[in-house]
Amino acid sequence: MTRLTGRALRLTVFVGENDTVHHRPLYAEIVHRAHAAGLAGASVFRGIEGFGASSRVHTSRLLSLSEDLPVAVVVVDTEDRVRAFLPQLDELVTEGLVTLDACEVIRYTGRGESGTSDTKGKKWL
Repeated sequence: MTRLTGRALRLTVFVGENDTVHHRPLYAEIVHRAHAAGLAGASVFRGIEGFGASSRVHTSRLLSLSEDLPVAVVVVDTEDRVRAFLPQLDELVTEGLVTLDACEVIRYTGRGESGTSDTKGKKWL
């Protein structure tokens, strides 16, 4: 398991929910490649409304349903690992926004590790 504390880099990739690569959702491909590259973790967040470079507003509101809502893929790891992953993003992301932000990791633990909860929500140290 990857250990991660202190200074890190947050990579955020904003794409459309319907964007695909090789008949697979782009966000899923990014997550799977990040996992294969050994990055510390990745999460996908689905937006309820937004617009990008095309200036077209996409929304989940009932009166104007969109089938292409905004999606953000967030990856946090050391600067070296994140920057080494960027060439794969260049290959995958043809439309969207990719940002990098410095951040500080305070806690990074998985289930069954010190200071986390068990499957019933009980906390141990």
